[in-house]
Amino acid sequence: MSAKAISEQTGKEFLYKHICTTSAVQNRFRYANVTAATNWEQLAHDHPWLLTERLVVKPDQLIKRRGKLGLVGVNLDLQGVKEWLKPRLMKEATVGKAKGILKNFLIEPFVAHKQEEEFYVCIYAAREGDYVLFHHEGGVDVGDVDSKAQKLLVGVDEKLRPDSVKQKLLTHAPADKREVLTSFLVGLFNLYEDLYFTYLEINPLVVTKNGVYVLDMAAKIDATADYLCKAKWGDVEFPPPFGREAYPEEAYISDLDAKSGASLKLTLLNPRGRIWTMVAGGGASVVYSDTICDLGGVNELANYGEYSGAPSEQQTYDYAKTILSLMTREKHPNGKVLIIGGSIANFTNVAATFKGIVRAIRDYQEPLKEHEVTIFVRRGGPNYQEGLRVMGEVGKTTGIPIHVFGTETHMTAIVGMALGHRPIATQPRVAAHTANFLLNTSGNSSNSAALRGQSFSEGLSLKSHCVGSKASCSLQHAIRCQLSSAVQ
Repeated sequence: MSAKAISEQTGKEFLYKHICTTSAVQNRFRYANVTAATNWEQLAHDHPWLLTERLVVKPDQLIKRRGKLGLVGVNLDLQGVKEWLKPRLMKEATVGKAKGILKNFLIEPFVAHKQEEEFYVCIYAAREGDYVLFHHEGGVDVGDVDSKAQKLLVGVDEKLRPDSVKQKLLTHAPADKREVLTSFLVGLFNLYEDLYFTYLEINPLVVTKNGVYVLDMAAKIDATADYLCKAKWGDVEFPPPFGREAYPEEAYISDLDAKSGASLKLTLLNPRGRIWTMVAGGGASVVYSDTICDLGGVNELANYGEYSGAPSEQQTYDYAKTILSLMTREKHPNGKVLIIGGSIANFTNVAATFKGIVRAIRDYQEPLKEHEVTIFVRRGGPNYQEGLRVMGEVGKTTGIPIHVFGTETHMTAIVGMALGHRPIATQPRVAAHTANFLLNTSGNSSNSAALRGQSFSEGLSLKSHCVGSKASCSLQHAIRCQLSSAVQ
């Protein structure tokens, strides 16, 4: 599951289009988007209610608690909205520790209501199922809802039943609103499941005599369900978190990923950072990033991403050159480090993927030297000896400091070396041959004996490694260990 946040406008569009409930959901599709390029005359023509109703305006950039931050304009006419936006649109704002430009706003009709008509509802995914939270008080002062909201777990493959809603969630809700709330909550949960939401929060949810109003919404969906929900979702945009810009390089890698059976991911965290990673494997990418943060490199970590699923040499080249291009745009006074890491691959051809990375390093050798980049490599898996050999050779021929390590080195040990927390270990000689572990039973007997001896020695080495580190013992290692026993 890949939970990605969507804009409030997108979330409400999903709800208005697809919710099935007997409750009267008001203000369907009554929202207008404003950016620096907005033509106000055209906007009023497309949304005539802007000229006749009182309005609410707020940024739609994944910012929570906008009301407390003074980022919501309430009960304004259209001219008032324009005046309210003047000191805010395309201006920098600080939200917590994040600084960003306010550039996308949402205008909706103002809903006059009483405090007792506000409610809170949230649905989120957990391993054991989906939790539904409801509180009979909503709004900006709702406080710690986790501790005071009514909570109901809906197990995997179960449905939210109306009787459960009434008995478990609406015990403190006004009696005259329970039927409306029950129908809406059941419909909302069905929508949540059908459109593969992973998180859906409405605060406040307003219920008046006229019906239900969804005032503020925050939502995430499972991005990997695109092939199931394409017809309902349409083309979904996943905006970056506030304070982080969307980069064309991220879109480029996302496009490569969409066209490949392999996995190629890239997120830029700090383009000016000195610590860059190119990690094989989703799990390994988390381990490397956590290790960098644990060793004090959180503020210098430039990117997060991974390549896996046996990408071709060309795909790895395209991925690597994108990262090298980004890291050689701005110099750092202490130079930069590139960590090319991974655990022990099961089926990815390490030699092929490393050849793609080597091509990219050769193409960017001058910028890499100019920006004083040092590269640390650690990898294991099919043909890893050949991959490490070509990686070591490119360091010698280009003059770029490249430190190469195989399975004899702990997976994240190179992080400490790269960050200067431990000395750079002496690199062992990398064998020029690949890991041939299938025995040749035909041909010259001396050649067969040599092969058996090679397989035996490799098998013993790998067997001892597996015993010492069972967690990293891949299928390839298990096969080699078994073959070494057969040779004995």
